[in-house]
Amino acid sequence: MQIWSLNLRHLRALAEITRLGSLSAAAGAVNLTQPALTQALAKLEVQLGQPLFARQPGGMAATPAALVLTPRIDAALAHIASVRVTMAGLRALIALADHASYGAAAAATGLAQPSLHRAVQDLALALRRNLVERRGRGLALTDAGRRTARAFRLARAELAAGLSELAALQGRSSGRIAVGAMPLSRARLLPDAATAFHRRFPTIPISITEGSHAELIEPLRDGELDLLLGALRDPPPGPDVVQTPLFDDQPIILGRREHPLAALALAGQPVTPQHLAAYPWTTAAPGTPLRTQWARMFENAGVPPPPVPIECGSVITIRQILLDSDFLTMLSADQVTVEIEAGWLVKIADAPGLVRTIGITTRADWRPTAQQAAFVAALRENS
Repeated sequence: MQIWSLNLRHLRALAEITRLGSLSAAAGAVNLTQPALTQALAKLEVQLGQPLFARQPGGMAATPAALVLTPRIDAALAHIASVRVTMAGLRALIALADHASYGAAAAATGLAQPSLHRAVQDLALALRRNLVERRGRGLALTDAGRRTARAFRLARAELAAGLSELAALQGRSSGRIAVGAMPLSRARLLPDAATAFHRRFPTIPISITEGSHAELIEPLRDGELDLLLGALRDPPPGPDVVQTPLFDDQPIILGRREHPLAALALAGQPVTPQHLAAYPWTTAAPGTPLRTQWARMFENAGVPPPPVPIECGSVITIRQILLDSDFLTMLSADQVTVEIEAGWLVKIADAPGLVRTIGITTRADWRPTAQQAAFVAALRENS
């Protein structure tokens, strides 16, 4: 099931019953009558397909389902941070943030455009903040709207994880793994881990979004990605994320087989930084770990870094540039295994002392489901 059919007030009540062990005490905490709370609980149990409490003379005893779901509800409600927010408002703001217009949001969700508009207006009144503003002929979220949308996305991720954990209690697999893949991770590590995970969990889809660190870090912070995989940043992006190393990678310098420096390399003669600086380069953009280390290689040798006429992070594009010219590049050997084995590209030189740490980046407060933890374990096993 999807989280949108659930009622946030009812979920809050579930968490209070788990904590307080009493229907009457929980009814007071969520401002519902006891009969209304009893009815809400019965509806939740039908929706979730599992009993949540055992009725006992001394109160309400939480079942494993309630004990699994309550921490996820607490985390979601902490992100939402208001008892006035409804599930309709949460869904409407996320849809508007994702699609930038009521029309597109309506088309994507299947909800009526007036319903979405009214839900966002009601949400703004409930939170006492302006969430949306007109910009020319279009709409944009205000700063408060963007912060609220991020909090709501994180709440959605927690509730989705809770439903996945409930399904696991019934012996079913649900949910998905959402990975942000930076360039190096696509060569070997991610494919190996993904196939190993699929053999164990064939019904769990894996969604891989490719991009640079700059393109992927905000979707991670929004809860749209579970983790990022690739070169770790130094310094780290901020206290809200955690970086976990997997292995160190030493890049090599590459050129086409007919490159003027290839003859030196194949003859076993040293290729110096001065040699390398005499040719144009294609490499990643400034600010990336690889570009920083590339510049350091020349600086350590006292040689001015050569020009980089083409900045590129795509291995496919870089390969073609190298095959058609005397450009050089610096990449992991794993990224060009096929090209080296085919003899299209050759190693011109090592990049001594240059090491990239490859690892996983997650939100600091991320609590993985069993399947997400299994995917991380697959990454560790294949690194």
